Amino acid sequence: MGAVHQFKNEPSDAAKKVPDGLFVDCPYCHTHFYEKQLGPNKVCPNCGYGFRLTAQERLEQIVDKDSFREMDADLSLQNPDFPGYAEKLHKAQHDTHLRDAVVTGTAKVKGQTVAIGVMDSHFVMGSLGTIVGEKITRLFERGLQDKLPVVLFTASGGARMQEGIQSLMQMAKISGALAQFQEAGLFYLVVLTDPTTGGVTASFAMDGDVTLAEPHALIGFAGRRVIEQTVHEKLPADFQRAESLMEQGFVDAIVKRDELADTIGRLLKLHQKSEV
Repeated sequence: MGAVHQFKNEPSDAAKKVPDGLFVDCPYCHTHFYEKQLGPNKVCPNCGYGFRLTAQERLEQIVDKDSFREMDADLSLQNPDFPGYAEKLHKAQHDTHLRDAVVTGTAKVKGQTVAIGVMDSHFVMGSLGTIVGEKITRLFERGLQDKLPVVLFTASGGARMQEGIQSLMQMAKISGALAQFQEAGLFYLVVLTDPTTGGVTASFAMDGDVTLAEPHALIGFAGRRVIEQTVHEKLPADFQRAESLMEQGFVDAIVKRDELADTIGRLLKLHQKSEV
């Protein structure tokens, strides 16, 4: 893992002349390659890093066709008073066609009904605000009510600073709902995707009964630069990557994107058997 940057490959002169968008650069191994090589799962053909997906793309890859039923789609923050925040939210809603940074609902995965949530880093970096917190809380409440397992894909830059203390309170609110859910003996499966950081990591992202992660996903609390300035040491190249966290026991398995749906399906079946 220490040789993260050994794959760097400078583009040819011909590649440099190709219009923007046809060649992409992997943010993990820095290999340049033709955009079509990403494939439908948007995975680097060199190192297996999964490029960031929208919530809709994630659902299309994971849930059974036409099985998703969205919950709380109309929830949105009313009259935010932080300067410029209303405009920022409006732009994010226009660009992503989402009300906020998480999509929740019920669906089937390999024929098994689940309550599912998908955080979307394209909406204000997937930050945890009041609406995100409320929707995830309701997701666990729905799972408890209907005795459904919860599958949650995390992707976040942390708490949303524009909402101040209200955003920080969401960690405790979600954790309370999650505790009731788990006390009832229900199954919570979390999938850590790139990036999962800040208050999300410090709360519900690390409380799963089973914790999966995608290859090379960035997972942590504070940023590398902040930590290095605090401890006055250079951190290793694989610091806060999924592989390093798995070695330390924070992640149960790293699963390739094209194997996620099958893996989740197997885990759900194992959980059902354990309840009999």
